[in-house]
Amino acid sequence: MSDHNYHFDIAMTCSGCSGAIDRVLKKMEGVKSYEVSLEKQTADIVASPELEYGTVLEKIKKTGKTVKGAQADGVTQEI
Repeated sequence: MSDHNYHFDIAMTCSGCSGAIDRVLKKMEGVKSYEVSLEKQTADIVASPELEYGTVLEKIKKTGKTVKGAQADGVTQEI
């Protein structure tokens, strides 16, 4: 199986917001790499095949940030 590519559009207004997303992704098992952009209000994640989209989405939502849109491997997903 190949790695997953997840993309999230997240409402972030300050460096504290993007920092919260950064901290969650840094601790997640199965996240191979990621980029959080406050300017673009996005998070792009490369994850191992075992890490499911729903797991990443729930971790991001637990930070209290609003997820406005998402894609998993190029396909629009439910949020």
